[in-house]
Amino acid sequence: MKIIIYILPFVFAFSVHAQDRVQYSKLINQAWQLYQHEDYEKAGIKYSEAFTALGGKGILSDRYNAACSYALAGKQDSAFAQLFKIVSNGSYTNYEHIVNDEELISLHSDGRWRDIMEWARQNKFNEQAKADTDIVANLEKIYEENRAARFKRNDIVANYGWNSEEMKAYQNTIRERDSMNILTVTAILEEHGWLGPEVIGKQGNATLFRVIQSADLNTQEKYLPLLRDAVKLGNANPSNLAVLEDRVALSQNNRQVYGSQIGKDEDTNEFYILPLEDPDNVDKRRAKVGLPPLANYIQNWNMIWDLEEYKKRLPALEAKVSAKR
Repeated sequence: MKIIIYILPFVFAFSVHAQDRVQYSKLINQAWQLYQHEDYEKAGIKYSEAFTALGGKGILSDRYNAACSYALAGKQDSAFAQLFKIVSNGSYTNYEHIVNDEELISLHSDGRWRDIMEWARQNKFNEQAKADTDIVANLEKIYEENRAARFKRNDIVANYGWNSEEMKAYQNTIRERDSMNILTVTAILEEHGWLGPEVIGKQGNATLFRVIQSADLNTQEKYLPLLRDAVKLGNANPSNLAVLEDRVALSQNNRQVYGSQIGKDEDTNEFYILPLEDPDNVDKRRAKVGLPPLANYIQNWNMIWDLEEYKKRLPALEAKVSAKR
């Protein structure tokens, strides 16, 4: 499976000229297009041209993708050349992914595959051994604070109402706490990338998402690519990515993709699905990221999914959302 490693936002951390960076990106995009058209040998060659453009340097994820392209093209030597580069320096640590990647199956019978596996396994072990206990502790604190905040908010709403002065005051408290949490989490992401559950636990991993998905749009846009890559690596939940994709799309005045975002009509108090792209195929998209059918999901708001009716209402829904902005 083609992947993009989570360090992508830190592209060109090594020293290269701006012109070389532009050429590198251009060649990488060409390689990806060739890959999508299943012209795997040409894709691998184009990846190699990109590395040459940077004096033999290359991003870990691109080298992995080059290896996949060469493997699918039956060019085992070229595939192993790329794989050895990413595992020999300790950078590649996702042992489970590389073991189960169907695009590399053709390499399994080669004696060099065992060496790749041993390197990848050791890299993962070393990463886990270096897991920062302070990170885990910080994420645990954020999780517990958010959990307590949700309970307190529910109590305030039950006792005073959502639009009460008490609630408005508490919302300010929540915003201040969220701002501090965003600083903590973004510092982690900048230094370590999107750490997987094997490093920081499932709860810590989920906390990274919860903080980012509730952040401002600029922060969401900045770390959305990081989450996409983490999902491809198995370091994040695909359903979390779906939620963030939808939030960002709507904030950018586009339609959401997975139907995760629900609106409420302030006049009628009725809930509705915010503008959705290609409603006919939404359940196919949801299934790919592990989400239940939309009809099941919206039952949480006592709604019934009527595809044809929704398509008729979609222009009006878009107008309603646009008017609120």
